[in-house]
Amino acid sequence: MGQLDGKVAIVTGGGSGIGKGIAKAFVEEGCTVVIAARNADRLHAAAKELGGDAGAAGPVVAIPTDVTNEEQMVNLFSKTMEWFGRLDILVSNSGAFDGAPVEDLTMEQWQRVLQVNVTGPFLGAREAFKIMKKQGGGRIINIGSISAQRPRHSSLPYSTSKYAVTGLTHSLALEGRDFGIAVSVLHPGNVMVERRADGKSTTGRDEGVEPMISTADMARTALLMATLPADANMLEAIVLPLGQDYLGRG
Repeated sequence: MGQLDGKVAIVTGGGSGIGKGIAKAFVEEGCTVVIAARNADRLHAAAKELGGDAGAAGPVVAIPTDVTNEEQMVNLFSKTMEWFGRLDILVSNSGAFDGAPVEDLTMEQWQRVLQVNVTGPFLGAREAFKIMKKQGGGRIINIGSISAQRPRHSSLPYSTSKYAVTGLTHSLALEGRDFGIAVSVLHPGNVMVERRADGKSTTGRDEGVEPMISTADMARTALLMATLPADANMLEAIVLPLGQDYLGRG
């Protein structure tokens, strides 16, 4: 038997990277997973790779969604309930990165990152709370970043957004605890995802090749968070390469 048998999860940003890794780990433990992202082709390819995409039959269903679009987010959750009748876990993983020296930043850069990284998880939590309160509980896992604690150079929009995700998580955890809703934030360090295939920073500064961990490392931690007893919550977790410059990073 799987640890998540009979459970239903939504994973945003599920077409690649950490989101895809988490979806894979959940499916392997018996969970039905709805993956969502803007890139429909990549999303459907990921669903097929994980053994699903056959309509509402599962175990993996793809629903193309822009997490910054309120109507599309409402549709994501309503479709999940229409097909499966419940929602046990939400993983808000969709993310955007952009940065430059502050004097060179545009409003478009600033707003895009904040909308994806903060408005997206807010909309997801709002819709999940509507469902989970009626169900008597559930779990929300927000994907943060160590940039919420140790900013990199030229990452003002991203670091600001991830600080906000921590505040969002703590506020939601407070609101949810009387209703059996556990809300957590998982902070990754350097993870080998598609946009970091060369092992280097994406800030625009050449900091050389950095230590990396795999998406499977993040997925194992998300699975631990998702399978804790109903009366326990791992509020925050940091997972990073042992050799990464984090302590003392400025």
